[in-house]
Amino acid sequence: MYEAYEKLRKQKGVTDYRVSEETGIVKSTFSDWKSGRSKPKIEKLMILARYFDVPLEYFVSKRK
Repeated sequence: MYEAYEKLRKQKGVTDYRVSEETGIVKSTFSDWKSGRSKPKIEKLMILARYFDVPLEYFVSKRK
């Protein structure tokens, strides 16, 4: 799932910090997802889907 997020982030030209500021998702959450320490909860995926203007399925299908 992190790869899907990272791809969208790069396409939009924003940093984890900016996404964090604009969505309210704590910045360390992104590094936890990247390292596999945690998996994103559906609520956070919904926030990201709205932020990047993609369907929730974009992340859900890549969540495993």
